[in-house]
Amino acid sequence: MTQSFTREEFYDLVWSKPMTHLAKEFRLSDVALHKICKKHDIPKPPLGWWAKKQAGKPVKQTPLPLAAEGKETRISITAGELRGEPELMAVAREEARIAASSIDSEADVPSHPIIERTAAKLRKAKPAAGSILVSVEGAGVVRTLIGSESVDRFEQVLNRIVAAAATLGIKFERGEKGAVFICDGEAIGFSVSELTRREKHVLTEKEQAEYAAWKSKRDRYWARRSTPRGWDDDDDVDLFPPRFPEWDYHPTGQLSFELDQQHFWNASPRKSFRDAKVQRLELIAGDIAVGIAVYAAAMKADRVRREEDARQREEERRQRERAERAEHVEKRRYEALDNILDELAALERLRSLVGGLRSELASTAEGRAEAFLAFAEKRLASREAAFSADGLQRRFEKNRLFGDDDDHDFRPSRYYF
Repeated sequence: MTQSFTREEFYDLVWSKPMTHLAKEFRLSDVALHKICKKHDIPKPPLGWWAKKQAGKPVKQTPLPLAAEGKETRISITAGELRGEPELMAVAREEARIAASSIDSEADVPSHPIIERTAAKLRKAKPAAGSILVSVEGAGVVRTLIGSESVDRFEQVLNRIVAAAATLGIKFERGEKGAVFICDGEAIGFSVSELTRREKHVLTEKEQAEYAAWKSKRDRYWARRSTPRGWDDDDDVDLFPPRFPEWDYHPTGQLSFELDQQHFWNASPRKSFRDAKVQRLELIAGDIAVGIAVYAAAMKADRVRREEDARQREEERRQRERAERAEHVEKRRYEALDNILDELAALERLRSLVGGLRSELASTAEGRAEAFLAFAEKRLASREAAFSADGLQRRFEKNRLFGDDDDHDFRPSRYYF
């Protein structure tokens, strides 16, 4: 819960005990406490001051200067966090608490148009069937579910929270599904609701009369059924008693401020702030603003982690694809080489055949063997031309080999995560 001090009270506190001890009490770091003192122009004991004082040596206390014009005269220390949290959230919390030290939780604040619009709609709204609370939601308003008598306080609470958030640089804007806080680029939705109290329902006089009438009618029905002549009388009687509510619900006046539910990988920032015996929402506006800043830090850290995971998965996919592509290219080249070697072996056999036939048929002018030789020689010349540099160039261009398009017809495998 926020602790509030005047400058004089905080000055006395700073000079009453070492800063390290005071920082632990506030669950702040020494650096954060020094920054708060600097922000509010509160002098601190110099290095070695406490050692000299404990040794009984004379020490001098720096007097508190007057507050600069326009500076806050009160200092607020918002609640710390007992449980451990990731470093990014811890840093965001400390920076937010330093900024929140200038929040006056009891100061009058201007009314925000979005809150005015929400309150106006709440005053016109009627409870839904079976409900005792009125609600509004949608773009340009705060998602709210409260009793009609709590609308004025709702305005006061929300305006203070918005003002406290603005001190921390958090914007309050219209969202598609409701008003949102914008902090460090993250949009944070929220809602306000009122707690209800449940009591066992006690029948009203009207309900008691309704029950008595039903019971009397039922008794007459069964009495007539016991005689033959009464069988057709009152056959439309309802044998089941009228139904009345089991519980009555009453607004408690206790409001709850809830940040939209979101699951984080390695963090669990606070997302719920409620009225209690020792705290009221309007008095912990600074704590809520700090909570929003920490929640935004958790959202950002989670988003950055997801983006990094996605980037890493994409890089792994690309590496696999590059390896598959290289394997595909190598396979096509080896297949081309094997085909060429097989064709060259066939070419050598053809060359040997043509040479032998030419020697044997040198004296023969005509005949089928001579026609076959002419055909074979023509085929040999064609195949020899195909294995020349120009022939191989045309072959590789046609088959898209040994060039930039070596990966022709490559289709990467599909990987699912």
